[in-house]
Amino acid sequence: MKLKDKKVIALVSDDFEDLELWVPVMRLRGEGAIVHIVGEKNGEVYKGKYGVPAESDYAFSEIHVNEYDGILVPGGWSPDKLRRYKEVLDMVKYMDQHEKVIGQICHAGWVLISAGILEGRNVTSTPGIKDDMTNAGAIWHDEAVVTDGHIVSSRRPPDLPEYGNALVEAFAK
Repeated sequence: MKLKDKKVIALVSDDFEDLELWVPVMRLRGEGAIVHIVGEKNGEVYKGKYGVPAESDYAFSEIHVNEYDGILVPGGWSPDKLRRYKEVLDMVKYMDQHEKVIGQICHAGWVLISAGILEGRNVTSTPGIKDDMTNAGAIWHDEAVVTDGHIVSSRRPPDLPEYGNALVEAFAK
């Protein structure tokens, strides 16, 4: 188990991309990580774009971010909601300042944009937000996975195998 004793926050709100939340969560848990699903409310059931539910273990306000080794931001339409919460942006900024793993896929780049952490960073995302990413100062690449230090980014569901591998390696360091 490569990730025994690692603790990870997986952010959630309605309309998350089902695979982009659950595949990385299962992959990290399979490697021994403790992954907590964290949403606006504790015990709330959030629905993915295709109806797969995710019940939050904790509310944003209950998290002590310094107890975690990283954070995952799934794509879908939820990043547009997640970036409106100060607690979410504060968590992402903390992870960046402390060089802890930040995993983002697809539209999740919107959260990193709103947190103001992309200037000069090499990333990828769904091509649909390429302009948003570059306008935020990121150096965008059309690749399955881009790792720049502690930030691991990916484009969309077909890239999940490579993204999972990169996440495991980032958390194992």
